[in-house]
Amino acid sequence: MKKIVLFAALIFTAQFVFSQQREFIITAFAAKADSKTNNAKFIQAAIDKASAAGGGKVIVPKGKFVTGPIVLKSGVELHLQQGAVLQGSTNRIDYGKETAQALISAAHQNNVAITGKGEIDGRGAELVEDVYRLLKAGKITDAEWKTKRPTEFNRPKLVLFELCNNVRVTGVTIKNGSGWVQDYIRCNNVIIDSITVNSTSYWNNDGIDITNSKNVSITNCYVNAADDAVCLKSEGKEPDSCVNIYIANCKLRSSANAVKFGTASKGGFRNVVIKDIEVCDTYRSAIALEAVDGGFLENVEVQNIKATNTGNAIFIKLGHRNKDERYSVVRNIHVKDMYVEVPATKPDKGYNMEGPLLRYPPGVVPAKQGEVQSVSPWNHTLNDSTAIIYRHNVFPSSISGLPGHDVESVTLENIEIVYEGGADKQRAYFPWQALTKITEAETAYPEFSMFGELPAWGLYVRHAKNIQLKNVMLRYKQEDFRVPCIFDDVKELQIQQLSIPQSKDVPVLLLNNVKGYSFKELRLPKPESEAIIVQ
Repeated sequence: MKKIVLFAALIFTAQFVFSQQREFIITAFAAKADSKTNNAKFIQAAIDKASAAGGGKVIVPKGKFVTGPIVLKSGVELHLQQGAVLQGSTNRIDYGKETAQALISAAHQNNVAITGKGEIDGRGAELVEDVYRLLKAGKITDAEWKTKRPTEFNRPKLVLFELCNNVRVTGVTIKNGSGWVQDYIRCNNVIIDSITVNSTSYWNNDGIDITNSKNVSITNCYVNAADDAVCLKSEGKEPDSCVNIYIANCKLRSSANAVKFGTASKGGFRNVVIKDIEVCDTYRSAIALEAVDGGFLENVEVQNIKATNTGNAIFIKLGHRNKDERYSVVRNIHVKDMYVEVPATKPDKGYNMEGPLLRYPPGVVPAKQGEVQSVSPWNHTLNDSTAIIYRHNVFPSSISGLPGHDVESVTLENIEIVYEGGADKQRAYFPWQALTKITEAETAYPEFSMFGELPAWGLYVRHAKNIQLKNVMLRYKQEDFRVPCIFDDVKELQIQQLSIPQSKDVPVLLLNNVKGYSFKELRLPKPESEAIIVQ
């Protein structure tokens, strides 16, 4: 609480500083709202003049102003009035011949802001068309464009703040990126409030990325993204971490994950609050918490989440993709007051840039009938005509570490997950009797589908310690032959008020190599003596 009060004081100070500044309207510097003139030098002139004056508000009035990259400076607020549109240039060369420069950026600056009711339109689809034109003409180079897609070095971010203090982005609409929409790298005291992100123009359209930043507040935002809606990362040459992150009262839609962190996790994540979040039509997880590159993930509070038509509720993963001996640490996570509806169909079907279907890894074919096979599906979009579609039933939520490296101290409280059910053995089948053969997928890309078909439909927990379930309900709409809950290699398991109204068969709870467990107030469809198998 003390940290939150201090953070609020810092926010107030930053806002007070901006309120005292002069105004500089870009049309006074020859900017033209004609949807064709590249106004970058005129807008930059206004920014430079405001900076030289000790700070100020650079105003973009109503109209459509095309621009290439512009750079904010200390004390400058870029304000987009109602009806103002900054249109990103669709000429790739305007962003530089080598690595594409972000449309709006700042580095090593203090007290910078983007505010107002206007729009920043990256025109990503048109820009990517120009990237392909230049690549085919040999005027620019790219290592992956022929086998996958142009890399993000050729697709500029729309907003990039790096090593800045007191950053404020409020009110604006940011849309149509060709890559990540916005990234805040190693910044301190960041306020992102009441913005709208609509970006399904192309791949890798993350809505909001926070990389190794401290004291960040993301509130009252709407994000519709082709990739992760809100994503925390910890990567880069310098070891660093995300600390004191507050995400609240947001509405999220994604063709990947709604809230995710840890795909890049070399440093870590500490002291994170995620609350009052609505999720819909999201392909993967509502909440995905991952540390897979040797970093830490600890002290995370998740509360009051409602997700409908979402591919997975909760995914918590400790992995080991890094090549050295350092293992990640995942601990102290509390998920409370959560309701999720998981369909059997593809949640993002019909959206632009749908998430890719799962496939068998290249060269791998489905097992013959009667054989047990556990592979980690391949969810990339490389052009490989030999990769076979991976058929599967609905995936459960999961908490998983690695042998000898447990996920520790996770509490699920007041949780209800409603699955569509309808599992079919002809579609996919992995018997619970063979659960020790489930792939560890230790170095695989972390995703809720990474273990392939599982013998559980509700909750799968493996390699974990001090796991508590309090007032949890798991139910399905259509019959599912699989086990509702599986706990494998778990220490200190406490379950109180677990409700599972339906189960086609036994076991209802399967405990394998579980040391130290207690049950209280179970509500199962069969007597506990039949419903629970311990082995």
